[in-house]
Amino acid sequence: MSETVLGIIGGSGVYDIDGLQDPTWQRIESPWGEASDDVLTGILDGVRMVFLPRHGRGHRQSPSSINYRANIDVLKRAGVTDVISVSACGSFREELTPGTFVLVDQFIDRTFDRQKSFFGPGFVAHVSMAHPTCPKLMDALEKAAQEENIPYHRGGTYLAMEGPQFSSLAESNLYRSWGCDVIGMTNMPEAKLAREAELPYATVAMVTDYDCWHPDHDNVEVAAVIQVLLSNADKARALVKRVAPKLGPDRTPSPLGIETTLDVAIITSPEARDPAITAKLDAVAGRVL
Repeated sequence: MSETVLGIIGGSGVYDIDGLQDPTWQRIESPWGEASDDVLTGILDGVRMVFLPRHGRGHRQSPSSINYRANIDVLKRAGVTDVISVSACGSFREELTPGTFVLVDQFIDRTFDRQKSFFGPGFVAHVSMAHPTCPKLMDALEKAAQEENIPYHRGGTYLAMEGPQFSSLAESNLYRSWGCDVIGMTNMPEAKLAREAELPYATVAMVTDYDCWHPDHDNVEVAAVIQVLLSNADKARALVKRVAPKLGPDRTPSPLGIETTLDVAIITSPEARDPAITAKLDAVAGRVL
């Protein structure tokens, strides 16, 4: 049986994880460029943890400047087997009030200024994103939220926008008409890249505001968002501490078979693959190379 190494990607307000045994910040180089920050490694309830602050400590990276490929690559190089993402979001539904945690299970990607794949000309692969989040991780998150008495909703569609500006009223109403539940700026292409790296992925979207559709909250203000953000960040850290023992040190595979995604995804024949791209894929696709 393999070992669980749980990767946590911390979003706005979550720049570290406390309570780790032997906590160590370390830099991991990636052929895809600079990751957002060093990674924090340690042990929590017998489970090896690798934490990466998505925006960097001090919140230096905007949603569009984050090097998502490097972030997923360094987690893979650190031995991570499963990824839980934590991120702030706006709500499109009255009942998803600020402070609610949404365990997202679908995405609509409206980003346009980001590198979205490890593959490309010279080495082509197509992975399925029909079911982008892992039920095993969702189950653990749901139980942890219940134990921490965190208001949560399981299931929902996350609209990923480019940002960094918030939505116009017309955009907000359009996304609501599509049936979206929450809106954020960072889960894409993160979820796509995690799937290419054969890493089971789940996300906790922490509601900070109602976006601008709500007649009583028609202007998203950073000050109000930050106030909820700080409260959410404390709950997020508590949630992570609860999740680790639920997954345990002895790993069970994803019921979706995510760990073997690339077996049926790579199109380019071995003799036609670009050696330079192949070399950069040593961590992400090393299992099949």
